[in-house]
Amino acid sequence: MGAATQIKTSLYLKMANVEAAFRNLHQDLLDGCKVGDQKAQFQIYKLYYKAMYNTSLRIVNDTMEAEDIMQESFLSAFEKIDTYSGTVSFGAWLKKIVINRSLDALSKKKAIFEDIDYHIGIQDDSSEDILRKEEIDIKVEEVKEAINKLPDGYRIILSLYLLEGYDHDEIGEILSISSSTSRSQLSRAKQKLISELTKK
Repeated sequence: MGAATQIKTSLYLKMANVEAAFRNLHQDLLDGCKVGDQKAQFQIYKLYYKAMYNTSLRIVNDTMEAEDIMQESFLSAFEKIDTYSGTVSFGAWLKKIVINRSLDALSKKKAIFEDIDYHIGIQDDSSEDILRKEEIDIKVEEVKEAINKLPDGYRIILSLYLLEGYDHDEIGEILSISSSTSRSQLSRAKQKLISELTKK
């Protein structure tokens, strides 16, 4: 075996070890959760509760309801943790539970996208939904505040795409719509957001 091959093999093994360590970062806690270890469950809760609460809050826009949904999501996750296959990160798996529960809570009140479909004066033109920095100086907190004031449908699509990082195929799956519908609604939501921000 040549020197170059030995170096490549050594680097490959080191990278594999790093990847394995990353994958199993909280595996001991997850294993504890699977056998009902309450200390392990509490540690997992402490690691993820803030992010999960924020995810729910961005959808339901109600602090008390987001708190309840977050708690219920953890209970649900611990009850069915045996179904967690490890093909995605635990955080991503848990976030999907939180999002689904948040959407369920919202849909009990009203149809999520009815306010989008009948909104007057919104054009579906993605070329005009760009907010140029030189035109408006906006702080991140102002954007978040404006998003929170939007109708449910707009707020959800913006939160899932901009804040949670889901792509249109994933959003389509979560909301039971097509990816093209997701794109169209995101475009409208961005225009509505820009309209709200320019009022200031």
